[in-house]
Amino acid sequence: MNRFLTLASLLVLFVSCSEKKPKSLLNAANSDLAIGTAKASQLKTHSSDTFRLSLDSGAFVYGFVDQLTVDVKVDIYSPDRKKVGSFDNPSEGPEYYSFKTTKPGIYKAVVTPFEESEGNYSMIVTRADKIATDPDARIAQIIASMGASNSVMPGYSVAVQKDGKILYSKGFGYANLENDIKITPSTVFHIASVSKQFTAFAIAILADQGKISLEDDIRKYLPELNDFGTTITINHLVHHTSGLRDQWSLLRMAGWRMDDVITRNQIMRLISRQKELNFKPGDEYVYCNTGFTLMAEIVSRVGGEPFPEWMKKNIFVPLEMKSTLFYDDHEKIVNNRAYSYYQDANIIWKKSVLNYANVGATSLFTTVEDLSLWAANFDKIKVGNDHVMRTMNQRFILNNGDTIPYAFGQVLGNYKGLPTAGHGGADAGYRTSIVRFPEQHFSVSVFSNDASSSPGLLAYELADIFLIKDFKTEKEKDTPGVSNPSPKEKFDGAGVKLTEFKGTYYSPELETRYTLVVLSDTLTAQHQRHDDIKLVPTATNTFSGNIFGQVEFTRNQKTNEVVGFKASNGRVRNLGFVKE
Repeated sequence: MNRFLTLASLLVLFVSCSEKKPKSLLNAANSDLAIGTAKASQLKTHSSDTFRLSLDSGAFVYGFVDQLTVDVKVDIYSPDRKKVGSFDNPSEGPEYYSFKTTKPGIYKAVVTPFEESEGNYSMIVTRADKIATDPDARIAQIIASMGASNSVMPGYSVAVQKDGKILYSKGFGYANLENDIKITPSTVFHIASVSKQFTAFAIAILADQGKISLEDDIRKYLPELNDFGTTITINHLVHHTSGLRDQWSLLRMAGWRMDDVITRNQIMRLISRQKELNFKPGDEYVYCNTGFTLMAEIVSRVGGEPFPEWMKKNIFVPLEMKSTLFYDDHEKIVNNRAYSYYQDANIIWKKSVLNYANVGATSLFTTVEDLSLWAANFDKIKVGNDHVMRTMNQRFILNNGDTIPYAFGQVLGNYKGLPTAGHGGADAGYRTSIVRFPEQHFSVSVFSNDASSSPGLLAYELADIFLIKDFKTEKEKDTPGVSNPSPKEKFDGAGVKLTEFKGTYYSPELETRYTLVVLSDTLTAQHQRHDDIKLVPTATNTFSGNIFGQVEFTRNQKTNEVVGFKASNGRVRNLGFVKE
């Protein structure tokens, strides 16, 4: 079935099934888009499309871009050219956007391609209704703007907590599409990287008890790791400043799929084979899952029992988090759990399979109700003490004197004049977020099992409803006018002889091989567990390609023959492959 027709049909169904369609605040006669009508377009590299929307004040406008063959970003500008929203989440499927109008006039929705991508998309405005004033109605309005409907589809579980009491909690959508099981606030979710603050909390407790020091060399507890000739401390691990290569990037480069069974032992063996760092410890802040896997191992070895059991005994039971566990067995049955999903190219829901059997960086299973108990513990302490809580807010000072925003599994920030502490997570089709407002003793927890969802955005939207009287007025900043980015000079590949790079390349650190061949005038990397990877030349000896990132070939200085390459991406640098 045609993808566009399928999506358009679903849109019509959603609009027609509404109990009562309020009067739209969009003036279609003076706009480039009409409610519920998709407008197809094509983006070229370094281009953008602008859609004019004539709107009344007090409107809540929402819709989505169907990213048919291009990953896009959507920016919304008010009549006075101020940016009122920016949206860039999934790389495929629907890119949802929403915004409020404070004055009448022409608003502009600017669609640009992500990085240098190009392709086809469709722009849709779903609704432009009066902003609901009743909290329940407003929340339903926000949820609808993020794709939730009455259909059997994934959705959200949300909870709002203040002073240790839940003000609002509700489930939207389905936890299990095969059996039509709905999401409730007691549905158990895999919360991905939100798990990190629990691992960090365990480290803070052990440090407070004097059983470890944050300045300890990690090889004191993990002697199997390589000696890199420089000290990596526990403090480096918890703040993503260790320089260690990221485990997920390494696994993909080694030929693993993210839906493979991935165990703690397999990750530990992979980490132990690494011979180089990305950078000197303390020089940079680069997000690294490896550090939190290692910290869970340290907790286990110092605590004298498996990490999941230590966490249950010392944190989950005392906080009465009865539905919470660290999931280290991919075959374990967990009652009332949500499964995760994504939409394929034909807008058909598919399972997004997750088989992790590792903990520390991820794999906490919990509910929004339990996570609210966790958030309340920061204000009225039942587990830990004041020193532990101060440690949890400790940011890291880099070697150059700069202070990073990341504390112990928490990103410290500011929202509308109020301090915040939060974290998000994404594994398979799970998307999760928690944000705390410490001064207000307030938190919002949002979980979703839809890969295209935006729980972080929803969390702040909910905060807008409940904390509206607490927000402080901030001076508005002028936003520059909309303009196309300056084109980058693209390497044309002239003078590159692709056959020079053919051959088999081996990485001793990954214990894996790639064979490079030339197919249809394209250098292509082949691995028995991956689809072919096209390598695009960006310089005479440098290429770019999925999984690898940048591939820089090395040559024998005397013969000029290619002898290997080094691969670098966001979280792995200079991983060496030798030509056999």
